[in-house]
Amino acid sequence: MHAGKQYSLREVLAWTRFAIVLFLVVATVPTVARAVFDQHWLVLPWQPVALVGTAVAFVTGFQNNAAYGRLWEARQIWGSIINLSRTWAVQTLDMPTANATVKKQLIERHLAWLTALRFQLREKRTWETVDRHDNKSYQHFYDVPEWQGDLSTELKALLPEVEHARVIATKNRATHTLAAQSKAVATLAASGELSELRFVELERTIAALYDCQGRCERIKNFPYPRQFATLNGYFKTALVAALPFALLPEFHKLGPNFVWVTIPSSAIVSWIFHMLEKIGEASENPFMGGPNDVPISSMARTIEIDLRELLGETPPPALTAKNNILS
Repeated sequence: MHAGKQYSLREVLAWTRFAIVLFLVVATVPTVARAVFDQHWLVLPWQPVALVGTAVAFVTGFQNNAAYGRLWEARQIWGSIINLSRTWAVQTLDMPTANATVKKQLIERHLAWLTALRFQLREKRTWETVDRHDNKSYQHFYDVPEWQGDLSTELKALLPEVEHARVIATKNRATHTLAAQSKAVATLAASGELSELRFVELERTIAALYDCQGRCERIKNFPYPRQFATLNGYFKTALVAALPFALLPEFHKLGPNFVWVTIPSSAIVSWIFHMLEKIGEASENPFMGGPNDVPISSMARTIEIDLRELLGETPPPALTAKNNILS
């Protein structure tokens, strides 16, 4: 998540520099062919090109609206996780019969669930674009803790040894960590350390956490429909390719030398449509590790700080933004 006022022009140009070069080349070829080699037949009427531009604008607007919906839902889910985490800690610490060690284990197991969940959400999917060359070249501006850390090592500090071995051997570590949490609560209830009412309330919180995890997994594992993304890509490509052919005769009306204005004009218009598409594309997968993601690493650290302080322990430092990007 960008935590500054805005992206700088340098950052935007670095993000789109490959596309800018391509748009300049696409505009230069027909311009040179007309101005230097007198190929005056290389023209298109502007009306069909304008219709394609309108179609691109509509499809891009639809994509951006859907992408923002996915991003905002992801943020709402993690807002719920923050609230439920605090609720879990207070419910646990206020149990009158369980000893301090048991309470600490319940809270640390919750932190283990958070850790497993954020590592799972940072796993890569084939449809995500974070590893595409233009996005990958931007990654030196920020850090993604889950790509630099090791899940097994982090869980080892939060779970008992036997439980750690059992959880780490599974595919969905977050699910099994919550299952272990539920089993621990049930054991406390069976031993009489937990009243039936408190047991039901804790199980409700666990069920709510499962719901948050499932909603995160739905966003992570179901992409923005590929048919819409493919359609928009084809429309944009057609517009970029046809645009200089439509602008050439219009600028030629102003004078023979004005045809050279086609190059920057076509590149700028193409870049604007490209940026509109990339904004939606960068938002549609809010857990992929991009600079516009929901900052789940920072939010998980905020939760850990709150819970450690409730335990009376010294909390770890909050994560800070690198080049205004908070992961």
